Amino acid sequence: MSQPDTLTRSRTLKDRIEAILRRRSVTIAAAIVIVAIAIIVLQRLAADVSWEEVRHDIANVPASHLLAAIAFTLLSFTALACYDVLAVATVAPGKVPRATAAMAGASGFAISNLLGFSWLTGGALRFRIYAAVGLDWALVTGVITMSLCSIWLGITLLIGLILVVHPEGLATALGLSPALDTALGGGVLLALGGFYWWLSRGRRVLNLAGFRLALPSARMASALTLNGIADALGAALALYVLLPGDLTQNFPLFFIVYVAAIGLGLISHSPGGLGVFEATMIAGLDAGGRPEVLAALVLYRLIYFVLPFAVAVTGIALAVIMAKRREAGAFVKSVHAIARPLVPPIVAAITLVSGALLVISGNLPAETARLHILRDLLPLPVIEASHLLGSVAGVLLIVVAHGLYKKQRRAWLTATGLMAVGLLTSLSKGLDWEEAVSLALALGLMTVFRSAFYRSAGGSLLRLNWRWLLGSVAFIAAATWIGFFAYSHVDYSNDLWWRFAWAGDAPRFLRASLATATVLAAVGLHSLINAHPSALQPEPIPSRVRELVRESPLTEANIALTGDKRFLLAEDGRAFIAYADTGGSLIAKGDPVGDQRSGEAIIWQMREMADRFGRRCAFYAVTQDYLPVYLDMGMSLLKIGEVARVDLTSFSLAGPARSDFRQAHRRAGREGYRFDIVRTADLDPDMATLRRVSDAWLASKHGEEKGFALGAFTEDYMRNFDCAVLRHEGSGGIVAFANLFQGAAQFELSIDLMRYDPSGPKYAMNALFAFLLLWGRAEGFKWFSLGAAPFAGMRDHPLATVWNRIGSYVYRHGEHFYHFEGLRAFKEKFGPEWSPNYLASPRGLDAPLVLYEVNKLISGGIKGLIK
Repeated sequence: MSQPDTLTRSRTLKDRIEAILRRRSVTIAAAIVIVAIAIIVLQRLAADVSWEEVRHDIANVPASHLLAAIAFTLLSFTALACYDVLAVATVAPGKVPRATAAMAGASGFAISNLLGFSWLTGGALRFRIYAAVGLDWALVTGVITMSLCSIWLGITLLIGLILVVHPEGLATALGLSPALDTALGGGVLLALGGFYWWLSRGRRVLNLAGFRLALPSARMASALTLNGIADALGAALALYVLLPGDLTQNFPLFFIVYVAAIGLGLISHSPGGLGVFEATMIAGLDAGGRPEVLAALVLYRLIYFVLPFAVAVTGIALAVIMAKRREAGAFVKSVHAIARPLVPPIVAAITLVSGALLVISGNLPAETARLHILRDLLPLPVIEASHLLGSVAGVLLIVVAHGLYKKQRRAWLTATGLMAVGLLTSLSKGLDWEEAVSLALALGLMTVFRSAFYRSAGGSLLRLNWRWLLGSVAFIAAATWIGFFAYSHVDYSNDLWWRFAWAGDAPRFLRASLATATVLAAVGLHSLINAHPSALQPEPIPSRVRELVRESPLTEANIALTGDKRFLLAEDGRAFIAYADTGGSLIAKGDPVGDQRSGEAIIWQMREMADRFGRRCAFYAVTQDYLPVYLDMGMSLLKIGEVARVDLTSFSLAGPARSDFRQAHRRAGREGYRFDIVRTADLDPDMATLRRVSDAWLASKHGEEKGFALGAFTEDYMRNFDCAVLRHEGSGGIVAFANLFQGAAQFELSIDLMRYDPSGPKYAMNALFAFLLLWGRAEGFKWFSLGAAPFAGMRDHPLATVWNRIGSYVYRHGEHFYHFEGLRAFKEKFGPEWSPNYLASPRGLDAPLVLYEVNKLISGGIKGLIK
């Protein structure tokens, strides 16, 4: 491939990366715009409504309507549970018990409905549950993808039926002709019918970028669609029965508006679409200025979002409590084991709800009668301070919930402290005993679940990712609007900020809103400045590590001396692991070095350390020696290539495959070059020359020094090894060199840096290789390691894993960036023995993230890889 073609490919990849970043920026901007528009729309549509009217309408909703809404919510969540049951039966038949799939589906949606970020919360939660029962990431992705697609299949079929059966409902509202609505509906139904017919013609498999998703049969697709209809109807009717009668005359229009509100809520990243959903429903139904509609939306939030979450929390809390009892049966213990992945997201949601309760209550008027009671007990400054402190505690709980999701012990301690503060301020700011009881229950649940939060590290509690930060901003914006809505009858003036009085609810709201906005802005600024998590820095190489490297028969142990790693020593000092911290993962380079039994123990020790720090744990470029340990740990094993080793006991330069090396060896001798081994103690006089050769080689490759799995030319690193050089006998000038990795008892010989002067003889590298292998044979070494050939030996078989097919594709088509096949062909000339090389990493989507982080450690990221 010519250099212009390579540069063109590099620019194309760069353009794609920049496009991804632009799409993320567009996503954030779109979410902010949608939330802003929703707040403006809500403000205008509810301008003539008072908070007292909404409270009155909430209190006067008939009990029959509330029971109907609860019944339809139950129907919807039954369907949500069935999504996963049906999807598992299609993607992974017989691998997951139905009860487990049903629990994963229902609880996952209950949590994601409340928290928002459906893929990040509910999706990640289901990944944990299914991984715990043995599904790999490809199957879990298939289950989640199929269940999500089923939702929209059901909605699409419903819309098609509505357009055909009742075209007048939309035609009147949208100004379209009934004939056009019928035609559109017919087109939708025909398209779905064609899809089912296509599925009925045989087994269908969807291939997307190497990912294979087995599509359901036509019968199963029909079942998934009917389930989707039950879910969509249940969710929509739960709101429909709460709305006033004059707005429920046109169900087709209501359903279309409802679907649009759900979609915009998802895009906004607001928790549960708060504010955006309400604004869309009110605007779409032309229900501005009607307090009974706002009352219906508030009740819908409580019934469809909060009630299922409360049921899930109660069930899991009971499972945890009962599982801790000695007499707990096997069934309870198995339920507890399955429920364990649910605990951190549930506690995060409890904390989020508690924070939301404090913030919203701080933005609403207090009960006048209760304030009169407090007037005789507490001075006004205590009331004012309690109100402000309660709102600040609320916004901090929303922030800290992110750390609870990551199982951080500090987050749990902070959240319990903030809840205690919120409980006290709820009473001292207005005797809000309902809020205090809610916070007390939340504190009790936090205590029940405390064992799930054990990570001693994991970054700052005040550093949020952009999704959580955006959701927090959207919620605070919606809560602030609620406050302005509640005090819409109060004429604003600058004096309100400084008015302190028993009847000063509006001034207290303004000060609390300013405080919460300031706190959240400070957290956002902190998150932006510290966007990348701090990582543990490399440490000096312990003397015991150097001793174990010298005692190791395998040369790969020497890569621990690069100076860019940290070390984990076994308690008995007989083994160590060299690793790097990326901020997101602890990644070991290779297997443990030292005693096998101590090595097994230290692997578990590293896994526990990574878990405490809230990091992923991975082992890069490992052999078959410790594979059972990695499998016992629940890790997935990905083949990343093969390592070539030459048997030096029978090696020679004879044969056609090695003619290039044989000719280079002879020519070097004729032209006055000699091979020499410079011992470590004698290396300093040649160091400047070696540096010059190395710099010239790097410049000719337009590259930069690597790290982690490869050494970089530094004097401290080079002084660890003997060095093989090819120098001219007359001038003494060095034209090529390689630092030597020598295994104990002359078991194995290898090299790390092998560089030559581009202005010297073109055969210098081949000549140095030939001299080096012959020298190793003469010195009595058994093996010469040629290192790894990335992605070599990976099977591109229809039944192979997704990773194997991707790796095989990269191996065959990645020559534009790295000579994969050329590298293996070069090593094949020596007639080596090949052994597999693996990456042991967490299951699921963590594997590609770990590979990207390994690339960052070695090459500095995409830019370094391309360069």
